[in-house]
Amino acid sequence: MDLRDVPEEACLYVQPLGLLSGEAAKIAIEGGWALPLAERQRGYTAAEVWWRAADGIRQTVVRAADLAAAASRHAGIAQLTGRLGAPSSWPAGLPERRPLLMGVVNVTPDSFSDGGLFLDRDAAIAQGRRLHGEGADIVDVGGESTRPRSATVPAEEEIARIVPVVEALAQDGILVSIDTRKAAVMRAAIDAGARMINDISALRHDPESLSVAGASGLPVVLMHIQGEPATMQENPRYERAALDVYDHLDQRARAWTEAGFDRSRLIIDPGIGFGKTLEHNLDILARLGLYQALGLPLLLGVSRKSLISRMAGDPPASDRLPGSIAAALAGLAQGVAILRVHDVATTRQAALVARALAL
Repeated sequence: MDLRDVPEEACLYVQPLGLLSGEAAKIAIEGGWALPLAERQRGYTAAEVWWRAADGIRQTVVRAADLAAAASRHAGIAQLTGRLGAPSSWPAGLPERRPLLMGVVNVTPDSFSDGGLFLDRDAAIAQGRRLHGEGADIVDVGGESTRPRSATVPAEEEIARIVPVVEALAQDGILVSIDTRKAAVMRAAIDAGARMINDISALRHDPESLSVAGASGLPVVLMHIQGEPATMQENPRYERAALDVYDHLDQRARAWTEAGFDRSRLIIDPGIGFGKTLEHNLDILARLGLYQALGLPLLLGVSRKSLISRMAGDPPASDRLPGSIAAALAGLAQGVAILRVHDVATTRQAALVARALAL
């Protein structure tokens, strides 16, 4: 397919390929055979271009130079390449712009990886402090398991679980994120000192959550999920997973701005494992770079998830650290801004080494 065949009104997607960094990227960009990613610090020499046509999804792979030429005559391609070449927005309240680590504290009896280990408030507080001490920039506290087939927890119970933990960690000066899809829990956590909201439903589960999150002034994570946790793994379907998730996140960001809130407060998460088969997850993970065109920081949560087990001989959740790190580093290579992880110290070390070697 030729990019001249792409209609002006088509819904477009661009996945950078042939990534370069450091001096190699600079030389390639100056030579005209690579395009910049994020202020010329990195570059790409080719791209996978997708668009939705009347008869389905079309796809082609082109050289960066050909993509640049197409951008000169196609407004949609120009917009996407421009977004890919610029840094994403960065919410006020986050640490300085760099890859961040979000440590997980599940104050639940039934989370897939560590359910019950931190249901006791003192254990949860100690875990949050430990993760922060290991280098977590953010500690994400949740009081409801959203693993496949999990049941909804009443807001009152969720609040009782998380408020003492949030209060204690916030008093320590730790940047606490509240992992919830309920407006009442958001309010209680914010009152307790939470400085970030992480909603797996992208503010759709609770009709009040959009207004509560918007009024908070805090950074907000919008995650993709197909269905509800109790039923999300019952035959999930997509036309093309990576593209459908892109469209959903774009729509939720638009709903946020249409409600009158600042887009620069948003972070997006493709929701690995939430209403997706292994094949869907792999399609998304292979194309994380295309989400950079939304102009928002990308959060990736793949730590200890079942897709790692399915690819690596079926180890239990507690033995999935090597696979978790491999997925995390692959995400960082495609521009992920925040890694949500259970194992902070080991992931931090791997990320630091990978970043140093890429310079």
